[in-house]
Amino acid sequence: MKQLITLNINGETYEVAVEPRTTLFDMLHDKLGLTGTKKSCDLGNCGSCTVLIDNKPVLSCLILAVEAQGKDILTIEGLEKNGQLHPLQQAFIDYAALQCGFCTPGMILSAKALLDSNPQPTEEEVKEAISGNLCRCTGYTNIVEAILKVARR
Repeated sequence: MKQLITLNINGETYEVAVEPRTTLFDMLHDKLGLTGTKKSCDLGNCGSCTVLIDNKPVLSCLILAVEAQGKDILTIEGLEKNGQLHPLQQAFIDYAALQCGFCTPGMILSAKALLDSNPQPTEEEVKEAISGNLCRCTGYTNIVEAILKVARR
């Protein structure tokens, strides 16, 4: 039986009818069309489905949509404002910190959570913050560099 839930996503309120077993990822992707969040492993191992809940990185494939009620959810779509990319999004482009792009939304949101709590992280702190996000293409060097460049601005 479906349950009506109210969620605050990217600063907007949504009312959505979901099965109690529906994951946050599936609700975002299938019900709301927020397809920037990616699903890769569906086991919580890769980090591609990372969103921010109350400014903390969360694997959206492992949390139920009903558990996210009353919390602030930020997806990659919520970073762009008035046609302007978030500095992290722009830095990933400028420093070639992406290739296939599948890990990028989760990587950027993990980096945002870090920079929001620690605006001047060390290289080791950046590596630790993104350690739950797997990238199979870039080798991480450009990703870490992009995050550090935003921190130094």
